[in-house]
Amino acid sequence: MDMRKAISALKHGLLLEARGQALNMTKTHISWGNGSTLHAIGAVFPEAGFVATKTWAHTHAGAQPLLVLFDSNNGSLLAVIEAFALGQLRTGAISGIATERLARPEADEFAIVGTGKQAMPQVRAILAVRSIRRVHVFGRNEEKRAQFAAQVQKEFGVEAVSESTIEAAVRDAAIITVVTRATQPILDASTIAPGTHINAVGAIVPGRFELAKSVLERADLVVADSVFQARKLASELIEFYGEDAARWAGVRSLADIIASGTLRPPNSDITIFKSLGMGISDLALAIEIYREAVKMGTGRDSAYLSGVGAQETHSEKKGIS
Repeated sequence: MDMRKAISALKHGLLLEARGQALNMTKTHISWGNGSTLHAIGAVFPEAGFVATKTWAHTHAGAQPLLVLFDSNNGSLLAVIEAFALGQLRTGAISGIATERLARPEADEFAIVGTGKQAMPQVRAILAVRSIRRVHVFGRNEEKRAQFAAQVQKEFGVEAVSESTIEAAVRDAAIITVVTRATQPILDASTIAPGTHINAVGAIVPGRFELAKSVLERADLVVADSVFQARKLASELIEFYGEDAARWAGVRSLADIIASGTLRPPNSDITIFKSLGMGISDLALAIEIYREAVKMGTGRDSAYLSGVGAQETHSEKKGIS
């Protein structure tokens, strides 16, 4: 699955969510040590006949996410999917969808803040939905950000500039993606040009911040992949909106944006997409990956994964890992 196919699959999943045909499991996590976290998310597409859960332990030494796909009618195990690459795809794809709807159509300068493992899929997604002529790169490590900029320029054939500060990276950008593990706000409104769209991707657990209060104060539209999860996990939004239900009511879900056909409001100052990760995103991609694997005969065919019930209920399904 490439980024364009991931975006297409995820759009379909978001439409199902808007119609009530896809449901999220509440995201849960626990922390220990020096910032390590255990996560679990999941979703069900009941009419399609699939349910899945994804879990991973994020540590400083790495992570190895797995998605487990079940038949939603009888609970039989259909597949186990390595989910690091899948997670990068869906996290990039959802930023791409939000950018497609909320960034100015003529936006052609993009800033990526953060050069970790999620950063390149974010670049790939933005370039899939906008004609970008210049990418500005900022990361704390000078050598790493220079290497990242060189890789962007080589892979996509666009100008990529390694910037020494966040301010320099975002100054001329009409689209900004922030994907870091910051614990204090790093993006301030004073450095952001009018008409900018921001994807805030990195701060997905309490205690992590990327956006300063001033950024939210300038926002004309705030969208989240899951508003319910944002109220529990998005520290920036929690501090800004508090417990005020009326203020939270202005935060829209991306599923609603897709289903309603909403585009960037005219003359908007800043728009924000807050991405936390949700099971519907993973399952939307996993279903298509699973179907393609069965069709092509790829993956490891494991007879014990597919029970008799699953074969009787969905004869086209086959257990793979």
